[in-house]
Amino acid sequence: MRLGIMVEGQEDVTWERWLRIVDLAESLGFDSIWRSDHLVSVVGATDRASLALWPSLTAVALRTRRIRFGQLVSPVTFRHPVELAQNAIALDHLSGGRFVLGLGAGWFEREHRAFGFQLPEVAERMERLHEALQVIRLLWSGERVSFAGKHFQLQDAVLRPRPSRPDGVPIMIGGGGERRTLRLVAEYASEWNPGFTDPDGFRRKNERLHEYCQAIGRDPRTIRRTLMAGYVIGRTADELRRRAMRLQEYLTGEQPLYFTRRYQPDEFLAELRRRWWFVGRPAEIVDQLRYWESLGVELVMLQTLDLDDTEQVELVAQEVLPHVVNGQVRDGEGNARAEMVRY
Repeated sequence: MRLGIMVEGQEDVTWERWLRIVDLAESLGFDSIWRSDHLVSVVGATDRASLALWPSLTAVALRTRRIRFGQLVSPVTFRHPVELAQNAIALDHLSGGRFVLGLGAGWFEREHRAFGFQLPEVAERMERLHEALQVIRLLWSGERVSFAGKHFQLQDAVLRPRPSRPDGVPIMIGGGGERRTLRLVAEYASEWNPGFTDPDGFRRKNERLHEYCQAIGRDPRTIRRTLMAGYVIGRTADELRRRAMRLQEYLTGEQPLYFTRRYQPDEFLAELRRRWWFVGRPAEIVDQLRYWESLGVELVMLQTLDLDDTEQVELVAQEVLPHVVNGQVRDGEGNARAEMVRY
């Protein structure tokens, strides 16, 4: 397993905060850094700034030398596939092949309404995602191509330069829909992120993905399974409570999406555990990572919400990352992969 950092770019992420967390991810040894692609706050705080997608990713490409990076994920409802294809090529070249293009069907009604974008019914969104994937693949060929889709069209289109990698830029598809999304993952994706899920949901979706891969003759091991999850880490109970209360303030907006009431500190930590966040002292976080690894998760993106609390990121790097050795999570005695009860 590997560990990355995930940032919600629409939640008042300033350039100072973004560049600081990028530098930390690079210097502290994390595998990757990811950011969302939303135009407004997801928790309903209408005055929060949203950091522009492409410039922020360009900064990562130019500022770092090691980490992988990408968006989790861009909706094809307001990101045109030509825009996505061309920017992916640019970031691929600028970074020396470290960029991953994250794509999804789109879901957040409030931002679509605010900026005048249509949010069709699910069936049409999935059609658009499928066509976008086809268009992007065609454009990455560097050849003259045409495409007559229901939603997107190309006529003798050429997009150059080609990606630096022979197979194109790796694509991550976000979503866990078992009838349509996972079919697209099997056909087009190098990486898959199911969104927020619990272990039973992950097992079921992973099994379905395996079936879809087998149906088209693809080795399911060629798709990296990833998980995005929030976390609260602390060396002591008081430190955990303090971080939990800061986090609760952050997640409280005018139109709350995730938490509809306020909690006392221990109650809030219990609620986060119930929702399968990573919560606890460093050794507990290691155990929780080992559990998800035993289910097949290969990359965990730690959703880092309080970007002013850099100590939590440093604590993960100091006391959790050392247990991630050669892609496997190990305990203090060097043992890999242990089953554990619900945390």
